[in-house]
Amino acid sequence: MSWAEALLQAPLTKIRPHIQDLGITIGQYESGEWNAITDVSGVKVGHVTIKEGQGTLQPGHGPVRTGATVIIPRDDVWHHKVPAGGFVLNGTGEMTGLAWIAEAGFLEYPIALTNTLNVPRVADGVMSWMIQQYPDIGISDDTLTPVVAECDDSRLNDSQGRHVSPEEVVQALEDAAIGPVQEGSVGAGTGMVSYQFKGGIGTASRVLPSEKGGYRVGVLVNANHGRRHEFTMVGVPIGRLYTDEEKAVAKKIDAVSPPLFHSKTFHPQERQDSGSIIIIVATDAPLDARQLSRLSKRATIGLARTGSISHHGSGDFVLAFSTGNSIPHYPRDPTFVMTHIADTHLNPLFQATVEATEEAILNALLQATTVTGRDGRRFEAISIEEVRSILATYPSPYR
Repeated sequence: MSWAEALLQAPLTKIRPHIQDLGITIGQYESGEWNAITDVSGVKVGHVTIKEGQGTLQPGHGPVRTGATVIIPRDDVWHHKVPAGGFVLNGTGEMTGLAWIAEAGFLEYPIALTNTLNVPRVADGVMSWMIQQYPDIGISDDTLTPVVAECDDSRLNDSQGRHVSPEEVVQALEDAAIGPVQEGSVGAGTGMVSYQFKGGIGTASRVLPSEKGGYRVGVLVNANHGRRHEFTMVGVPIGRLYTDEEKAVAKKIDAVSPPLFHSKTFHPQERQDSGSIIIIVATDAPLDARQLSRLSKRATIGLARTGSISHHGSGDFVLAFSTGNSIPHYPRDPTFVMTHIADTHLNPLFQATVEATEEAILNALLQATTVTGRDGRRFEAISIEEVRSILATYPSPYR
């Protein structure tokens, strides 16, 4: 049986599969148990998802299609900080706290993802949770500058309403857990659109073989980027080959979408499909901040493999952290010991990051479900059967 025949005939056990459920392997390395960022030991993920109301937009009141996603790098990250580094591919967006990470070289609190106008309220929730955990913050201990990254969900959501409350963020942090991660139209991904399909949260992981260290790399994305004709899956131009009916739907959505006002000055129609993406990379490999910044840059290669060109209006932010070292909060001694991999041995980690990023983005689209939001706007989940049919007509390097 040919690869194409196997792809079409393989039974699907899930309504919304992951890319691996289609019988497709991305890259060389194996995924972890959960194929998620939580395969890096100690990393936890939590969501708050808000879907309320329908019909015509009533600014400040709904309909609501939004949420937040939180990533906790390790227990007690305040006292046992993780080395961290970042990269901004295109900066039409925001990730708060990035300046301090670049200066200090570490991350000392959870990461939160949400929509653009909700950043201050979500930051408020992270601060409230941190103060509950560490009551001396701002009194006899340091203050904090939360890391909150945003994508714009106002195509589907009443963005002005800022509907994610600080209390809901606290609950998401309390509920954050290891193990499987819910993906697609959940949490911060509830109102996101990617390649003019319904987008959202996606995750994947890679485990290096023992002879290369046995280290783990996990990636979580909030995919809200790209244009239909750009979308590529395992080297196949899915977006250009998608049926005419589906293309017509995408064009119709763009044609009827009224301008969305924004402080950034570019054509409203351009903004409809430029979008943004947030990429979070976690690893247990002992890396320092400089090396994690290098890892962050490689994540953008995985992004490019799905077709993205990082448009002028796109906010493409990457943050990477390592649980392989612990940086003490207030060390008594003037020195402390950290281990890090020699740069000449980084290539397997670079490759794992590229593979996991590409797969996380594909999983975000495959796992997303159709969402109808404000003013009746509807963004369809990508058709699994259409994808299988297109892939089956193409030879693939990922057999």
